[in-house]
Amino acid sequence: MAQLIVRNLEEQVKVRLHRRARRHGRSMEEEVRDILRDALRQDDAPAGGLGSDMAAMFAKTGLAVDIRELRGHAVKPAKFD
Repeated sequence: MAQLIVRNLEEQVKVRLHRRARRHGRSMEEEVRDILRDALRQDDAPAGGLGSDMAAMFAKTGLAVDIRELRGHAVKPAKFD
């Protein structure tokens, strides 16, 4: 297995990491491994895309009807006079 050394870690980060490890009943080293595994697992999750993210963000805003999708309109470049 590989080893990783983290230098210049702020004291407050170390204290919080120690508390978190104690809460979970494991060593700081095992806690860091778990945090790293979890962070990388989240990166592997497929992204929903901008439209899906926006729909999820505003899903509970109270809009009662669907907003129709605009398709078939010609794209016109902006004019700057």
